[in-house]
Amino acid sequence: MLKPKNPNLPISELMPPMAEIPEQFKKHKLKNKWNKLFTDWFYFGIEGCEWIPKEGINTDEAYAHIASIMGHIDCRHEHKEAGVAYLLSEFFEDVKYRRKVG
Repeated sequence: MLKPKNPNLPISELMPPMAEIPEQFKKHKLKNKWNKLFTDWFYFGIEGCEWIPKEGINTDEAYAHIASIMGHIDCRHEHKEAGVAYLLSEFFEDVKYRRKVG
């Protein structure tokens, strides 16, 4: 299981290389809940989050790690989506949230 890292690290240390990310997070037409969460967060923003972390994961550290990647401009969008979705699946069992409106 992957663990959250210091969010101030370079993007290359926060996110696995594209080749190491499982295919299920790369196929944009076959969205899973983690890719959908990425899309909602990236394009609309999210609120009212209830994160359910996996055992041994600190929610605040995991959120900071993911939020840091979301704010980086030094990687391709496809890599960012796949990497964030994959890491979300590694850090959390589930999440409930609302997509921001307006």
